Amino acid sequence: MRLANFILDRMEVIVARWEAFASTLLPAATDMRSLALRDHAQQILEAVTKDISTPQTRTEQVERSEGHMSPPPGAPETAAQAHALLRARSGFDINQMVAEYRALRASVLRLWMDEGAHDSHHEDDMVRFNEAIDQAVAESVDFFSMQVDLARNLFLGMLGHDMRSPLQTIQITASYLVTLNAGEKVSGAASRLIRSGARMQALLDDMVDFNRSRLGLGINIAPSNVDLAQLFADSLDQLRVVYPDRQIDLDVVGDCMGVWDGRRLQQLLGNLVLNAIKYGAQDAPVNVTVTDEAADVLLEVKNTGTAIERSTLDLIFDPLQRGPNHQGNTTDSSLGLGLYIAREIARAHRGEIDVRSDAAETVFSVKLPRGDYRA
Repeated sequence: MRLANFILDRMEVIVARWEAFASTLLPAATDMRSLALRDHAQQILEAVTKDISTPQTRTEQVERSEGHMSPPPGAPETAAQAHALLRARSGFDINQMVAEYRALRASVLRLWMDEGAHDSHHEDDMVRFNEAIDQAVAESVDFFSMQVDLARNLFLGMLGHDMRSPLQTIQITASYLVTLNAGEKVSGAASRLIRSGARMQALLDDMVDFNRSRLGLGINIAPSNVDLAQLFADSLDQLRVVYPDRQIDLDVVGDCMGVWDGRRLQQLLGNLVLNAIKYGAQDAPVNVTVTDEAADVLLEVKNTGTAIERSTLDLIFDPLQRGPNHQGNTTDSSLGLGLYIAREIARAHRGEIDVRSDAAETVFSVKLPRGDYRA
């Protein structure tokens, strides 16, 4: 008997074995009923039998073996994909889900061989069966990973949002204590609370922005008429207060009016300047230039110091990346999201961000279209 016909003929036995194995995958399977344990087992097996019964050219066999036979974009959800989503939502981990397929593969082949149902075509049938199972595993793993990533990002986004309210209460209370002027020790402690709260707020803001972008929502902006010269001057004044031992220079050339989200561009500038302070030469200034380029405005943040290697430059805007000298730096409490968020803010303004680095200097440049600004 051909393997496809054997699977259809022994479907109930095979699915019962699937259920029995799934029931051992604890703790997720602890209180699951038979229907939930079986889930899409029958539909997956029906898809496998259809697959191995469909004539296949040598070229198609090679493409399948190399993993090039995935469902086309927009195709209906497969049984393996639906199974993965339900297993992820039921608390299974990815190793447990893959183990289900491993047990299924062994169960079907063992039954087929033990019952002597194979014939002269059995070698080809076994190859086609294994390829079909591998395809189902690939579809399941892809959808399982997607579901886990989505759940994690949603959780982090909600966590960041919900933590903002108690953090704001701490900051407001600390500011109130400072205004009371209840002695040097109390005022000093309150000032430390304010600084710590500001760092926590920055981390939460980065986390929320990161999750918005990973969920496909992008960075939220509210554009209005903005003068970048004044906006950036105010931002750098604040940074000079926080870093009084560092020289931060600003040079503005031409008209820098446009339609942008001022708060977001201050965040972008702050991320670039903080990166320059953190990784640039400590005894050299950070230079910020803002240049009128007709339809665009060009922002450049420059610092001297050790050149950034090409391998690092290629990944520098990726999330959760930090410079090679961050280890051992106890003052570095960042998440490694600053440059990633700077890039997302630039993109939200239809702008571009780039970096170049050599022995002389490292330069981050941001080109920002003016939008609908009218002088």
